[in-house]
Amino acid sequence: MHRYRMTVEYDGAPYVGWQRQDNGASVQGAIEQAILSASGETVSIRGAGRTDSGVHAMGQVIHADLAREWAPFKLQNALNAHLRLAGERVAILEVLAADEFFDARFSAERRHYLYRIITRRAPLAIEAGKAWWTTKVLDHEVMHAAAQTLVGKHDFTTFRSAHCQANSPIRTLDRLDVTRSGELIEIRATAQSFLHNQIRSFAGTLKLAGEGKWTPDDVRAALDARDRKACGPVAPPDGLYFMQVDYPPIIVDRRKPRESGNDDDDLS
Repeated sequence: MHRYRMTVEYDGAPYVGWQRQDNGASVQGAIEQAILSASGETVSIRGAGRTDSGVHAMGQVIHADLAREWAPFKLQNALNAHLRLAGERVAILEVLAADEFFDARFSAERRHYLYRIITRRAPLAIEAGKAWWTTKVLDHEVMHAAAQTLVGKHDFTTFRSAHCQANSPIRTLDRLDVTRSGELIEIRATAQSFLHNQIRSFAGTLKLAGEGKWTPDDVRAALDARDRKACGPVAPPDGLYFMQVDYPPIIVDRRKPRESGNDDDDLS
C-alpha cells in the first residue's frame, strides 16, 4: 500500500461535519467518493481533527492508503476534478507521498484554529456564514486579557460539550490570542488537541468579556468552576476555521506514531 498525506480546504456549511454520517453529506464522504471515482478504490481516510457542521477548514490534513502508486500532483489533480464535478465545496491543496508510519491524527504535534467575529451595524452579505456577526462593540484588549487566564494546562470541563467523548477534560492550551483589524476580531488558538466545542465555548465566553459583561477574573472563575453551566454561550460554527496542523519534520526512528492525543474530539 502507498500512503498519501493531503492538505484539504473546505466550506463546512453544506456538510453535517467532517465525519461520515448517515444523516447527510460529510467532508470525509466527499473525499472518499472522489478517491473511489479517481482510482476505483474504496478507502477510509483519517483526518487530523473532526469538525462539526458549519465549521470550515483551510488546512485540514488527512492520510489515505492506496494500492496504486500515484505521482502526488496527478492524484491531487484527479481528486480535485472529481470534487468539482460532484459540486463539492472541498479542495485538495497539496498531496505528498508519506512514510507508512505517518498518521494524520496521531502524528500531529499541534493544531491551530481561528475564530472570526465581525462587529458592525449592517448584516453580513459576502461574509454570511463565514463569521459571527454582532452589532455590539467589543473590546478586544479585554477579550485578550481574559483569554490569557485560559492558557496553560487546565481542567477544561467548563468549556467542553456535555456530549464530549474524550477520556479526560485536561488539556494544555498553548495559545489563545485576540486581535482586531477594523471590524474583524480574530481569536487564534493552538494546542496539541481540543475538546468538543472547546473553541466555540471560548469564543462565546470571551465575547461576554468584550461586551463588558464579564471581567477576566470572571472567565478565570468559570474555568475554576469545572462546571459546564458556568460557561458563556457557545458561539455559532460559522466563524470557526481549522487552519493548520504541525507535524515532526521526519519520523527518524520509524516507530508507530505516538498515542498521546488519541482521545481528542477536535469537534471544536
